[in-house]
Amino acid sequence: MTRKHWILIALAVALAGLSFYLNKDWFAKDHIQITHRSRPVRAGFSRRKSPTADMAVNPIVFGFNHSLKLKSVQVIPVSEIETNKYPHPIWHLISDSNSVPTKTFVYGQSIRGMRPEVPGATADPLEPGTKYRLLVEAELFMGQHDFVPEPRVP
Repeated sequence: MTRKHWILIALAVALAGLSFYLNKDWFAKDHIQITHRSRPVRAGFSRRKSPTADMAVNPIVFGFNHSLKLKSVQVIPVSEIETNKYPHPIWHLISDSNSVPTKTFVYGQSIRGMRPEVPGATADPLEPGTKYRLLVEAELFMGQHDFVPEPRVP
């Protein structure tokens, strides 16, 4: 093969590589897929008193599409986000070091490897019908999820 053929082959490979780089999003960050579910607690299922027993809403369980080592978890009312430049979270957990990979957690309960940002702070109770935003930060990921708690049915 002549030198001209080698130059054309190298140019074609370079253009193909550039095309893959621009069109495939290989280097984009993955997104966290966050879901939530709310189910009533079954009476008599546990002998211990749950921290969510006195809440006006059913317990809310959040889940991810894969296990994550969380760095920060916050729940903030959406109305406060819309009106305040620096909204105050009603629940804020942080991890100083390595947190345990987790795929699900319940609002207001502790997550292994994490602690409240303010020592001794607990989660404020959720109000039914109010829109909230969950903000999650993991090692390489950030995500958010809006939810509205359902009132507890007696």
